[in-house]
Amino acid sequence: MALTVGTSAPNFKTTDQDGNTVTLSSLRGKKVVLYFYPKDMTPGCTAESCNLRDNYKALQKAGFEVLGISSDDEKSHKKFITKEKLPFQLLADVDKSVHHLYGTWVEKSMYGRKYMGTARTTYVIDEKGIITEVIEKVDTKNHAEQILGGKTIAATKPAKTKKVAVKKVVKPAKKAQK
Repeated sequence: MALTVGTSAPNFKTTDQDGNTVTLSSLRGKKVVLYFYPKDMTPGCTAESCNLRDNYKALQKAGFEVLGISSDDEKSHKKFITKEKLPFQLLADVDKSVHHLYGTWVEKSMYGRKYMGTARTTYVIDEKGIITEVIEKVDTKNHAEQILGGKTIAATKPAKTKKVAVKKVVKPAKKAQK
């Protein structure tokens, strides 16, 4: 059962990368970005996490606490945080209990093979614990911008542009009419 905007975000209890207990209710009074991602150190998940890292100050300035969650264990999260220098907590949901609460453990299909996995989904939760936004079509390279409503983010580097030589096309002169 996927959750919708306007409903209460289910409370959960799990651990972060350091083994510390984390509950959603302990964050009441803060806005929370709870992003579910499939696997540590995979291309899409790394792009998403690094985009949030690169824009973390803008997210904090907007009042957000960022929490990533996957079914990976604490050790895997610790390695991912260290390698990518992530400034926020990653939550371990090995038993997938939080995934089940939020409806993000779903049947997927690849090359005709069906399997269970994480639906990459982000829940934006307000200070009272109410879901204000559900992002199901996550743009991994621009996720912070999706969360911040398309506002310009100072930390984002502009894309490099490649200069291309343009040939000027010269039309042949018209022949003088007799």
